[in-house]
Amino acid sequence: MKVFLAGATGALGKQLVPQLVKAGHEVIGMTRSRDKVDLVRSLGAQPVVADALDPEAVGHAISEAEPDAIVHQLTAIPQQLDMRRPDRAFALTNRLRTEGTDHLLSAAKAAHVERFVAQSFAGWPFARTGGSVKTEQDPLDPSPAGNIAETLAAIRHLEEAVTAAGGLVLRYGGFYGPGTNMSVDPPGTMVEMIRRRKFPVIGDGAGVWSFIHVEDAATATVKALEHGEPGIYNVVDDDPAPVSEWLPAIAAAIGAKPPRRVPRALARLLAGEAATLMMTENRGASNTKAKQELSWRLRFSSWREGLASG
Repeated sequence: MKVFLAGATGALGKQLVPQLVKAGHEVIGMTRSRDKVDLVRSLGAQPVVADALDPEAVGHAISEAEPDAIVHQLTAIPQQLDMRRPDRAFALTNRLRTEGTDHLLSAAKAAHVERFVAQSFAGWPFARTGGSVKTEQDPLDPSPAGNIAETLAAIRHLEEAVTAAGGLVLRYGGFYGPGTNMSVDPPGTMVEMIRRRKFPVIGDGAGVWSFIHVEDAATATVKALEHGEPGIYNVVDDDPAPVSEWLPAIAAAIGAKPPRRVPRALARLLAGEAATLMMTENRGASNTKAKQELSWRLRFSSWREGLASG
């Protein structure tokens, strides 16, 4: 299969290109930077330079490539996140999830590309009611914190547009592993914050998070591309855990002191409403559908073992 991969040089793209090539696919890797052409080529893909927010450039690139499938992995998440103003931090990613998604879908339709797989997120968007672990059938948050409402709206747009077009949406958990902000060696931004005790447990730390190693995320993506049915899949590991459990465990694993604890009211003032809700009311995600329907097998069933890989 000839695969057009938009977002070939991100943390997931760097894992995904080699896996696609190993599986026998021909990969065209899109990047907006000419400086990354050699990187795309070194991963095993044929590079193409195009700005995902330029519809004519995207249309031309896909028309020239004549792919059998398109994989949308476009994000622009900064290393340093200001969680008091998350919508501002995610502004470019939100445009890639709305405008960028629309451009890719339009180009796919014009080029008669029927196979389309796109990246979404299972880290925090679920409704903060009911059980602590959610399936693909459970609703997203109807009342997100005001400072992250635009980001959730962008995620909704991507999911609705892609599924309406008959595509597949992969809701990845929080990434960890090489090239992510949860990389241990070299240390990513989040690991450094934990090491410096700048990532506290807020309130009771009851918010449940789901993680996924980037290698396992790439494996699930290949499976979805090759034989997944249209729809939404949670791509997370087997071990959703509350902040009060995983944050101290990660601190211990990297040789850091235990995280500080901050009262919820104070955290709301210092870190903002969205960060406070993520730490205290977040819901995790179930991977049952992805494992059953995609015949997907995890290398790292838990972040507890996966973190040791770096």
